[in-house]
Amino acid sequence: MRRLTLDQLNALPAADWLSLLGGIFEHSTWVAERSIAARPFLSLAQLHQHMLDTVTAASREEQLALLRAHPELAGREAVDGGLTADSSTEQGRLGFTALSADEFRHMAALNKRYRETFGFPAIVALALHADRQSVMREIEQRSGNARDEEISNGLAQVGHIALARLQKLIVS
Repeated sequence: MRRLTLDQLNALPAADWLSLLGGIFEHSTWVAERSIAARPFLSLAQLHQHMLDTVTAASREEQLALLRAHPELAGREAVDGGLTADSSTEQGRLGFTALSADEFRHMAALNKRYRETFGFPAIVALALHADRQSVMREIEQRSGNARDEEISNGLAQVGHIALARLQKLIVS
């Protein structure tokens, strides 16, 4: 993937903007779509903050849909080969796409418990972790939180994921 300068990104036609940034927030092109009119962005940080503000200003249903659009770690999408390229790379870096049978069963149990408790998958910004064991510990710890706290945590993790994806795309 060719990286763009912020000037190049700002100058893109709307369709190209959406094509390029539509996946920054997993399967939620509405975030990129709502940011088009705010161009030009003067920094990657400003673009990222605007996108975060868009998510914050969204309805609770839109926020939940955003959280539900994320794949589970080592979940069905990974097994079926249905992960987006970004998610596949992110999960692959820590070995979530190549778990042992015991690790896979453990992740499946964590995913099931979390989804049944909160109604959306456990979202963890993998770029903030050095190994998958720390990710699993975080999911276990967060599984005891209140739902509103986990919605906030999930959205914060989505924000970290989006920043990492923007940094891979834009030359600063």
